[in-house]
Amino acid sequence: MKVKLDTLVDDIYGQLDKLFEGKAFNLSDEDLDMTASRIKDSLLAWARPSERNSEFSLRMSNVGRPARQLWYEQNIPTESTTPHPSLQIKFLYGHILEEILLMLVRAAGHNVTDEQKEITVKGIKGHIDCKIDGEVVDVKTASKFAFNKFREGRLAEDDPFGYMSQLAGYEEAEKSSEGGFLVINKESGELCLYRPEELDKPAINRQIQDVKKALKLATPPPRCYESVPEGKKGNMKIHRNCNYCAYKFECYKDANNGTGLRVFKYSNGPTYLTHVEVAPRVEEVFNESTPF
Repeated sequence: MKVKLDTLVDDIYGQLDKLFEGKAFNLSDEDLDMTASRIKDSLLAWARPSERNSEFSLRMSNVGRPARQLWYEQNIPTESTTPHPSLQIKFLYGHILEEILLMLVRAAGHNVTDEQKEITVKGIKGHIDCKIDGEVVDVKTASKFAFNKFREGRLAEDDPFGYMSQLAGYEEAEKSSEGGFLVINKESGELCLYRPEELDKPAINRQIQDVKKALKLATPPPRCYESVPEGKKGNMKIHRNCNYCAYKFECYKDANNGTGLRVFKYSNGPTYLTHVEVAPRVEEVFNESTPF
């Protein structure tokens, strides 16, 4: 049986269609002021990172990430690589887009409540993005590649950032099981609502227990992903889900007979090789912060 939340994307598109017809968009002064205020708050939070953000803590937003990555972040944070400054711009417009998306939700006649409500599960804290029509909804901005995983219902198969665990934790705290993700494709503006099946969601209480146990280990847990072939010449590269990990160089310091990862600049971005049988005929990069 359909519930009101199921029509969310169609209702938003219906409001946007009015603009092509020369009709006014359903945006009240109250909605406009609220959105402007929340965007201002997002800008201030982005521009003034708190001490909490600079120190490791297990939170609902990271509990689903690979245990080895979390172990490095807790125990040897100085071994992380510094991202290129352009990443901060991506964070910034991601926050702004999420606020605009919630403005569209309200304008489409859906009820938005409990924004940034703090929750706790097994001592792990987090903040839900909101509830829409009474259901927990996590709002995400995504690349085309990530957006398709949400739209096609494949997130549970490939979830390196732990989004499913995040949602499961929020639902556990709120005693709900009908929530989902409202996602915007940053490249095209497309929207989708993904409501995972209950069996696709991790058992969050057990997962929290396992992660806490892994973080107490004296040495890092096993690698999250195995190396995969790069081409047909015998070269091996890190799994694509490791590309954005800040600890990939520490994790693979034993690669290439102990010399570490080698980075080659292709037109579609960097490739991190764990074993080089034949050197690629492209530029090798030695400065990790070089933008691609």
